[in-house]
Amino acid sequence: MNRLTLPAVLLVLSCGCASMSSEPDPTQLRIDDMDRRLGAVERVVNNQSVAELAKRNDQLTADLRTLRGQLEELQNAQEQLKSQQRALYADLDKRIAAADSGGSPSTSGPSPSAVAPAAAAPGVTTLGGSATNAAPRRYGAAFDALKAGQYPAAISGFESFLRDYPTHTLADNAQYWLAEAYYVTRDYEHALSAFTRVGQQWPDSRKAPDAQLKRGYTQFELKRYGAARTTLNDVIARWPGSEAARLAKERLKRVPASP
Repeated sequence: MNRLTLPAVLLVLSCGCASMSSEPDPTQLRIDDMDRRLGAVERVVNNQSVAELAKRNDQLTADLRTLRGQLEELQNAQEQLKSQQRALYADLDKRIAAADSGGSPSTSGPSPSAVAPAAAAPGVTTLGGSATNAAPRRYGAAFDALKAGQYPAAISGFESFLRDYPTHTLADNAQYWLAEAYYVTRDYEHALSAFTRVGQQWPDSRKAPDAQLKRGYTQFELKRYGAARTTLNDVIARWPGSEAARLAKERLKRVPASP
């Protein structure tokens, strides 16, 4: 009985083990399921991140393109303004030089409506009627009078501007053109004082070299030859290679050796 029972028991156990080994492990199933879910989540997150980065890159590219366009517009506007100012100053200088040599100032050249006056300087708004906007308009009116050969009106306009706006960004230009208006009318004493003030009050102004040059010219006209030589040599020393220095050298050839 015992001899038959033991094999039977072993058979039953082996069958049971075989039956158990054929069933999937619940724990492993749960682990596999979690792995699949995590993989799916990671793919979604990764896809969203890539899409978001691509979107942000497109937006940055568009913003950069817009900024470049705005920069090009500003550069073009600045170049146009510089060209207009050069044409205006060249025309005015020719007429002042003609008057200085005893000729009749030419009225040819760009008209005030064709060339923007300094009233349209960058960064200065000319719309509206505030005091800030009035300053460039008044400067422009005085400059137009000077360009038109209306020297008393120009002198009055620049003096009024400097009295009311002594620290304005256009004040150094106003002082210089006031001196030019005196010079072209041969009021050399006032011209000398006005040119001197440019260098004293605005030594770093772009008009400083020209003002010092014309100061030497004025001293020459007043026959203060020693002072003229000193002033013209100062122009050459302080602004070597400039147009003002070249003109100073030319004028020095005309200065008599004696005081």
